[in-house]
Amino acid sequence: MKRNTGFTMMELLIVIVILGLLASLVAPKMFNKQSSSMRKVAKAQMQMFETALDTYRLDMGDYPANIDELRKSDKPNWDGPYLPKNVPLDPWGNPYVYKTPGEDGQPYYLASLGKDGQAGGKEDNADIVHQ
Repeated sequence: MKRNTGFTMMELLIVIVILGLLASLVAPKMFNKQSSSMRKVAKAQMQMFETALDTYRLDMGDYPANIDELRKSDKPNWDGPYLPKNVPLDPWGNPYVYKTPGEDGQPYYLASLGKDGQAGGKEDNADIVHQ
């Protein structure tokens, strides 16, 4: 007599319920980590911009009017490119905000507008301003 060896429907349902419970506990923590990681990436990219901007200023005597001048410019004394690749978008796919002069006497303003791409906001939508 041949006996089929396999899982019963009840065993499969129990495994599915256990996997569902584990997923419901782990998933929110993983999505929270993704959010904080994206903010860290934006901060790291802005630190890279800061280095490139400072190098540009040393060569040119002032900060660029446009952040794209870190890659290409016809100005005399330009010794770039100051970034290895084109200026990236922020982790949410939005362009970084760059203005010169900056606010409160700062030489420039550099920011990511967060997930929503709008000024202001809270949590994931909060602006990340490079100081």
